[in-house]
Amino acid sequence: MKLSSAHPVADFAMGDFVARYRLDAATRRVTFHLLPSTCLDATVEARASVDTPVAHTGQSRKWPAVMARKADSLVQVKLRGDGAGHGFGLGRTLRNGPSVEALIFDRQEVVRSDGGEMRIDTHLAGPGFAVTHRLTWAPGDLAIVVTTVLRNTGDKPVTVEMLSSFCLNDLTPFARDDAPGRLHAHRFRSTWSSEGRHENQLLEDLHLERSWAGHSHQSERFGQVGTMPVRGWFPFVALEDRGAGVFWGAQLAWAGSWQMEIYRRHDDVNLSGGLADREFGHWWKTLGPGESLDSPAAHLAVAAGDLDDLCHRLVSLQAKPLAAQPAIEHDLPILFNEWCSSWGNPSHDYVVETARRLVGSEVRIIVIDDGWAERPGNQFQQNGDWIVNRRAFPDGLGATTAALREAGFLTGLWFEMEVCNPGSRAYGERTALQLAADGVPLAVGPRRFWDLRHPGAVAYLDEKVLARLRDDGFAYLKVDYNDTIGVGCDGAESPGEGLRQQVLATQAYFRRLREALPDLIIENCSSGGHRLEPSMMALCAMGSFSDAHETLEIPVLAANLHRLILPRQNQVWAVLNPGDSLQRLTYSLAATFLGRMCLSGDLKDLSSDAWDLACAAQRLYRRCVPALRDGRSRLLRDLGPSFRYPTGSQEVVRTAADGKSIVIVAHTFAQPDGPTTRTVPLRAGAGWRLTGRFGTRAATLADDRLELAPAPDLTGAVYFLER
Repeated sequence: MKLSSAHPVADFAMGDFVARYRLDAATRRVTFHLLPSTCLDATVEARASVDTPVAHTGQSRKWPAVMARKADSLVQVKLRGDGAGHGFGLGRTLRNGPSVEALIFDRQEVVRSDGGEMRIDTHLAGPGFAVTHRLTWAPGDLAIVVTTVLRNTGDKPVTVEMLSSFCLNDLTPFARDDAPGRLHAHRFRSTWSSEGRHENQLLEDLHLERSWAGHSHQSERFGQVGTMPVRGWFPFVALEDRGAGVFWGAQLAWAGSWQMEIYRRHDDVNLSGGLADREFGHWWKTLGPGESLDSPAAHLAVAAGDLDDLCHRLVSLQAKPLAAQPAIEHDLPILFNEWCSSWGNPSHDYVVETARRLVGSEVRIIVIDDGWAERPGNQFQQNGDWIVNRRAFPDGLGATTAALREAGFLTGLWFEMEVCNPGSRAYGERTALQLAADGVPLAVGPRRFWDLRHPGAVAYLDEKVLARLRDDGFAYLKVDYNDTIGVGCDGAESPGEGLRQQVLATQAYFRRLREALPDLIIENCSSGGHRLEPSMMALCAMGSFSDAHETLEIPVLAANLHRLILPRQNQVWAVLNPGDSLQRLTYSLAATFLGRMCLSGDLKDLSSDAWDLACAAQRLYRRCVPALRDGRSRLLRDLGPSFRYPTGSQEVVRTAADGKSIVIVAHTFAQPDGPTTRTVPLRAGAGWRLTGRFGTRAATLADDRLELAPAPDLTGAVYFLER
């Protein structure tokens, strides 16, 4: 039933959860809620007011009762010139200003397709502008997608300074009061080569308790500014009601500046997020009469369970775009990348010689990384002209791809196509096609950036990138991107809007490549893991999990990402060095079962025992593909605080969607108290058989658990179960 004055509460069943809209009669403000179907009866009626005793001049009296809750809005917007809300908010939040106060419910439209897909448009109207909150869901989806559309309905320009993609309101509905001591915020920090550190904090520790009178805006606004969306934080936020055992979460699908807010003024907590606003991201945009602006999409979920349950729901939405990937991707082909072999000095002879070692293995794709192009000054990374280094590839790259194709391999090529470096002719001669800031070329270290809003820049990349891939027969493209443009660029009314336009133009070029080369496999690499968010992952077959190529923390980082991207898109490297012991090689190879297996290192000099070990890992990996491709993950950890010097143990349990197989990846790190037995519960029940393993760590299968024997430090193992 649609929301209306006659029906101020509208519930929409979506699988095992409910989307609820509530219309406040006094303010005509609409709030938005997600509830697990099993928990509907556990919601409680909130208190209306808070009685606050106050001591005054030695006599006991009471301050007048203060409001306990106030209906928030399912949309947050801030227009220039409308002032700001009182309560010490400016500089901390732009939420709940006069624009939101003026925004009232107009109507709700519900569209259902023959296949059961649902779209709910909730229309709100303000003076001279209108907003549509759009929810989409399809049968089988474990989460929803929400976007916001703002339209100028007046006859004068309006300038937007903040627009939310989503708002989750009235958290928690399972407590009558302000739920002291039971609300936890979950986030994931990220830095270069150290991606996905989970952070769990009580709201009290974030200083987000309501004030006694509910007067001040309490906001934890966080995010990132620039074109590396996973830098500092992943675009993710979750709130846990530990008393009710319920999680709410959101993930933004956006590759530019973004923000999330955990907001509180009264008993209830509200989550919101979207484009980084004027205060946080130097962004504003002017809309002429009749013009509109669409926010980035947000993925939203609710789970009665734990954090892994919530993250599985959010990440599952990232599988939908992968149906358009090349058919070979369905089988998760194994790769070899020569970067940690030649270290920036590839050659035809070296690549072909390495391919000879790979013949007969399960590797299907060989990637040529940085160093294939001319370096005019013989310096590291002088890219931008993209002229083949004929000293290393005397007959051109086409000869190399032909040789690899004859040996049974597809070939990939590295580009950092969005930038150019000093030493290239492009750097100094094509500044009109490059991004500028404050009227001068935007330079960040040894990089300038192509302005992909400019048709000339697109034509240049067509000539240098698209034509190279097409003419030389490449099937795979590794796209690197190794710095951020910061707050933004010229060419729009604000730096942040210039950045937004550049991000959209960049993503359009990714689509252009796939339209021209439908079978092209694209790897999303941005200094390892700086673009691992849903909108970029939707355009690519897989992403580099990190630049931690050879370090001990690889299993930790790779497991972190199970909560943020699909394992089938999580490319994990095992660098196989001839000097490594078999135990160290096993540790590295086992980590690749946490995602997409990518080998590197000087394979041609490996001993026969080491290569046999690598081939055994590849053969087991092929059996594990169904679970890695379509399944759900659970992380079991007893880790110390350091990633760089990991201690303790970790097991990742990946259960196939069809319930027929389980992959368990187990690692030990430094164990200060000595090796211990580890018990791995199998939530999928009993009846399993241990039919494959990699590594020497002993294991015993008993009913609904796997008992792992004590193992030395730095041990890796994989167990494959079937029933």
